[in-house]
Amino acid sequence: MPEALADRGGRGRDRDHPDPDGPDLAGALVTAAVLGGVAGVSWSAGRPRRDRLLAALGAGGLLTASEALARARQRPGEIPAFWQRVATSAAMVAPLGWLAGRLGAGGQVAVGAGAGALAGALGLRPQKVVLGPVFGAATGRLLGELRPSLPPAAVASATVAAYRLAAAAVFRDEQVSLLAERVDPAELPFVLPLEARTRRVGTGYVEELARRTGGRYQRDAADAGIVASLDELAGPDLDPASVHPRVRAFYEHTTRFRLDIVPRWRTWVRPGYLLYRTFVARPLGQANVPMNQREALRGVRSRIDTIDTDHDGVVDVRGWIRSFADTDDPIYVGIYTTYRHEGRGYVRVGFPLPQANFTATLLPKARPGGGLTLTSRSSLAHPGHYLTYVDPETGRLTSLAVHGFAEELHVEADPDGEGLRAEHAFWVFGLPFLVLEYRIRER
Repeated sequence: MPEALADRGGRGRDRDHPDPDGPDLAGALVTAAVLGGVAGVSWSAGRPRRDRLLAALGAGGLLTASEALARARQRPGEIPAFWQRVATSAAMVAPLGWLAGRLGAGGQVAVGAGAGALAGALGLRPQKVVLGPVFGAATGRLLGELRPSLPPAAVASATVAAYRLAAAAVFRDEQVSLLAERVDPAELPFVLPLEARTRRVGTGYVEELARRTGGRYQRDAADAGIVASLDELAGPDLDPASVHPRVRAFYEHTTRFRLDIVPRWRTWVRPGYLLYRTFVARPLGQANVPMNQREALRGVRSRIDTIDTDHDGVVDVRGWIRSFADTDDPIYVGIYTTYRHEGRGYVRVGFPLPQANFTATLLPKARPGGGLTLTSRSSLAHPGHYLTYVDPETGRLTSLAVHGFAEELHVEADPDGEGLRAEHAFWVFGLPFLVLEYRIRER
C-alpha cells in the first residue's frame, strides 16, 4: 500500500528523534511574539521610542497569550481557532500598512482598499477577490471619518480583521480550509502520501519512487489497468456486474486503449491558465493540459508504470503517465489507488508535487447503459480534493481541503462504434472552467 511505501522510503518515525504528538508550541509562541511585536511597532510608528517599545511588548504579549490559549484548546490534527487566525493575519498585514504610509501610497481609503484587495485575493474565490478592495475602501473611509489620525498600519490591520469576519459571515461554504496539521497518514485515508523529492515531477517519477523505496519497477507494464479490479469499487452506488464490458476493460486493462483528447476551456479562464502553464505546469512537469485542439492533435502517449513494493508479485502502485506523443513532455503523472471505507470503494488519484501531493478522491457511481462515473461532488466525507504537505523527516501530513475544486468523469461505451466516450468536467469556485472530451479506442 502507498502508506507502507512511504515508510519504506525512509520517512517513517525516526526513533532517535520521535515525532511530537502536537504542534511545536514553543515555535508557535515565538512566532506569535515576533508578529505581535512587529505589528505593535508598526501601529505606533512616529511616536517616541518608549511608546513604540511598550506597543511592541503589549501587542507581542497579547498575541502570544492568544496563541497559547488557542493551542491549549486545539485538539490533535485540528487547526488553531478562527479568532486566532484573524488576529494573526491582522498582525501580519501591519508592516505592509506602515510601508504604504512611508511610501506615500495614499490615505486611509487607499490603504484600506489595498489591504482589502490582499485579503480578498488570498480568499481565492472570485466573489471574494471582487469584494476585497470595495470592502477595504469603505472600511478605510469609515475609519478616516472616525479617527483621521489613525496610522496606515492600524487601518490595514483593522481592515483585514473586519474583512475576514464579514467574509466568514457571508461566505459560509469555505473554498479552502486547513483539514489537519501534522498527522499520521493513517488518519487521512483519502489522501495519498506520496510526494516528489525533486523540483520537477516528470515522466520518470514512478521509476524514481521505486528506486528510493526498493520496490520492483516495471516501465510501461503490459496489459495493466489503473485499477486491479472494478470489484474493489463495489458499493451502494455501483454494482460492478452492471458495468459494460468495454468500460470495465478500460479500467482494468487501460494499456489496451489509445486516447485522444479534445480540451474545451471556458474563455474566462484562458488567460490565467496560460500564466499557470508557462510558469508552473511546464517547469514542474505536471498538470500540463493542452491549451487547444491544435495542441491536442500532437497526440497523447499513455503508459502505466507499476511498483511491487514487497516483491510478492502483486502490483501495489500504478502510475498512469500521459505525455505528448511528439516530445514525451508530461501532461499528467497520476498515481492510482483504491480503498474501501464503510462499505464503499473509492478511487484515490494522487498527483505528486515537490514535497507535496494533490489528491483527488472520487466516488464511483453507475450510469445508465453500463457507464461509470467517478465524481468528487458528493455529500459523503471522503470525496474531494486535498493539497497535502509531506514532512520530509517524519512523513506526517498537513492537509488542505480544496472545497472549491470539483471534477466528474463519465465513461461509457460508444453506441455507434466499438470504442468508448469519456467526458471529464472540472469546476472551480462552483464555476465550470474545463471539459476534456476523450475518444478511446482499443489499440
